[in-house]
Amino acid sequence: MSWFRCVETRPWASLRLFCLPHAGGSAVFYRTWARETGPAVEVHTVQYPGRADRLADPMVTDAHQLARLIAAAMSPLMDRPAALFGHSMGALLAYEVARLLEERGTPPVHLFASAARPPHDRDDDRISERDDDGVVAALEELGGTDAEVLQDEEMRELVLPYVRNDFALLERYGHRPEPRLKVPVTVLLGESDSHVDAETAARWRELTDGEPFTVRTWPGGHFYLAEQQSRVIAEVLRTLEVPAGP
Repeated sequence: MSWFRCVETRPWASLRLFCLPHAGGSAVFYRTWARETGPAVEVHTVQYPGRADRLADPMVTDAHQLARLIAAAMSPLMDRPAALFGHSMGALLAYEVARLLEERGTPPVHLFASAARPPHDRDDDRISERDDDGVVAALEELGGTDAEVLQDEEMRELVLPYVRNDFALLERYGHRPEPRLKVPVTVLLGESDSHVDAETAARWRELTDGEPFTVRTWPGGHFYLAEQQSRVIAEVLRTLEVPAGP
């Protein structure tokens, strides 16, 4: 099954935007982005295996392997300029995908890293090793809507395996210092995010030689993106110098 969900193909679009969801997330998180980005951008959202309409596909347990699979799937779609937007776990994966694309001679024009600690500055929390209630509690602390769904026992049985897998993937991740990124980076975060603060987010600067490098802070917590969607998309379009949507 395809790695990407595209609500509306736009052959005339000057740029493609690839969006990577958070831990436990799916392509549905970005389902309304195409409407707001407008005709100049074609939005593709990664659908990780083991969830939603890819529930039957084996989950990937290694971040580097997952990035390689995503980058390979992107290859036929790199005939136009492309940017990457990753939220939380998606930011780490977007970073690794960007490095792979650079190595292959098709670098993205920009990397947007949202609500994520820099890949070389990980915390040591082992959420994946908690019991089910502990994993749900971690989701509630982050503020994701998935936590509400997981009050239902049947939904827990369906969803918790891939949520736990995603947390384990992050916890096992080891940063490799080379190759160094050359892509411009914009880091976005919620001002009350308990997972990452502005000082920590600024350390993304240590990972790229690309210019410009920008840190943007928005009202809200870890999922500030849901509340600030229109403003964030406007920032993305401004940064990429493409016309705003309707």
